[in-house]
Amino acid sequence: MRIITLASGSKGNCTLVETDKIKVLIDAGLGIRDLEERLMLAGTHPSEIKAIFISHEHSDHIKGITAFAKKYGTKIIANINEWNILEEKMPDLPDKNKIYFENNNFKIADLEIDAFSLSHDSKSCYGYSFTNNGNKMSIATDLGFCPQSVVEHLKGSQLVILEANHDIETLNNNPNYPMYLKKRILSNKGHLNNVATSNVLKQLVGCGLEQVVLAHLSEENNSPTLAYNSVKQELAKNGIKEGTHLFIDVASQTQIGNNFKLKK
Repeated sequence: MRIITLASGSKGNCTLVETDKIKVLIDAGLGIRDLEERLMLAGTHPSEIKAIFISHEHSDHIKGITAFAKKYGTKIIANINEWNILEEKMPDLPDKNKIYFENNNFKIADLEIDAFSLSHDSKSCYGYSFTNNGNKMSIATDLGFCPQSVVEHLKGSQLVILEANHDIETLNNNPNYPMYLKKRILSNKGHLNNVATSNVLKQLVGCGLEQVVLAHLSEENNSPTLAYNSVKQELAKNGIKEGTHLFIDVASQTQIGNNFKLKK
């Protein structure tokens, strides 16, 4: 299984997951030209993408979906409870491209999917785990907090793409953010901060985790260096050493990420 983040942040999110039998995306919050370009940079032709899994209806996750689906005939997959709002946001998406799931555990080609609910200020929001030939990766972004139920879904993953949206002090001191927006981000329906992310990772070390990709960073209230160092230092307080117990990478808004291959 191969995993590459194509974009991650408030301006657009998209992750590529490939197996021997299928290539899929998680979200497509980029314009179609940008999405096509990044897929080609990742060595995948857009026509090879057979499905796009939607986490939730915010524009930075669905911006390019209608145009992409119309052009390439791609199937768009989301929980049945999400489709009413998705149809409002994407009124031109053809019915033939829509796939509804109600059971959160299902299979497509050689991918086993586990969808799990996240706490965010959207109609509904889902993280996903993908398992192929005994290899597992999970993605959870756009969540205000991470309850034990979500941690359990993440366990057993060799690679986890996990939100590290903001540094609390930087956010609180940001003069460009009004108080209502700060409260929204800091709430249980908002976004995960660096320390909260570290607390999740502490529970995953020793449960199969080898690689974490810090994702959905705020451009104003975080930075790749700050997120990396904060998480590294928090883990070190619990005797977890980056480079020994797990590896930390940071996803980018502007360019495709590293090429991760899971194999057993």
